[in-house]
Amino acid sequence: MPLLDIQNLTVDFKTASGAFRAVDNVSLTVDAGEVVSIVGESGSGKSVSMLALMGLLPWTATVTAERMAFDGNDLTGLSARQRRRIVGKDMAMIFQEPMSSLNPCFTVGFQIGESLKVHLGLDRAARRKRTIELLELVGIPSPADRVDSFPHQLSGGMNQRVMIAMALSCNPKLLIADEPTTALDVTIQAQILDLLVRIQKETGMGLVLITHDMGVVAETADRVSVQYAGQKVEEQPVAGLFDDPHHPYTAALLSALPERATSRRLPSIPGVVPGQFDRPTGCLFSPRCRFATDRCVEKVPPRQGALAGLALCHYPLTHGKPVGHPGPQATLNERLFV
Repeated sequence: MPLLDIQNLTVDFKTASGAFRAVDNVSLTVDAGEVVSIVGESGSGKSVSMLALMGLLPWTATVTAERMAFDGNDLTGLSARQRRRIVGKDMAMIFQEPMSSLNPCFTVGFQIGESLKVHLGLDRAARRKRTIELLELVGIPSPADRVDSFPHQLSGGMNQRVMIAMALSCNPKLLIADEPTTALDVTIQAQILDLLVRIQKETGMGLVLITHDMGVVAETADRVSVQYAGQKVEEQPVAGLFDDPHHPYTAALLSALPERATSRRLPSIPGVVPGQFDRPTGCLFSPRCRFATDRCVEKVPPRQGALAGLALCHYPLTHGKPVGHPGPQATLNERLFV
């Protein structure tokens, strides 16, 4: 049984002009000790899907799922009180912006100690001792002094380490890291990622890493889930994904990496992710895909099998060539890729 099992998760937001589907039938499993990365452009539903799992979406969101289970517990059937016993203890999350996630009115030690008090019932002395241990674990110098610091007295990298310490405070079985290196310089990014991977290996917890950095994925992940416009379009082990991507969107993402560029001009994906009012009838990637045909525009693509990376595509790629494609004369968007 997987540690995390999500089947057909859907998230709709109420807006003044109607409902907007931010996550569309996304499925994801994570085993204990496994690192799963979720990648995709901004607006692909990566963060929203995990916030739905944590129960942190606003009242305007409607969350439905065929199954959403963690460690054998069906989260869809739990009350808010029951869910709070799991979230923050066995299942924790590191958010993108530490400066907006930490409360500026309280010391970092107090904020870490809150989790220890609520979930573990530690007294004040035990909380302070454990907090100092956690700050030392995440590499903050002079932790006994920093425990009484406010967030504005620490750098962005240190605040991110505080967020990691808070997430690890109750020894979670699953850690969700939502772009944990956003807005940090390259040196600090490497330190934070090394820290997360080291702790994950030492504790054996499952790790979900949300990122748009394919280099980070290649170095850290065991398995990769690619999302586009709220849908999961492909899922593969990391080696297979980089060696032979099966969805045109995944292939386009990888071809845009500087180290893979074959010309002086860096390839890019034309167009933008569809929003509420411009979602295509068929494949959501069809307006930006070089292989799109009338069939792609008109019909929702089928989910391919595991050998094709579970690609959501009419013509899954095999070593860069679309299987079953009628030919270049049928493509609609070739002009976009000239």
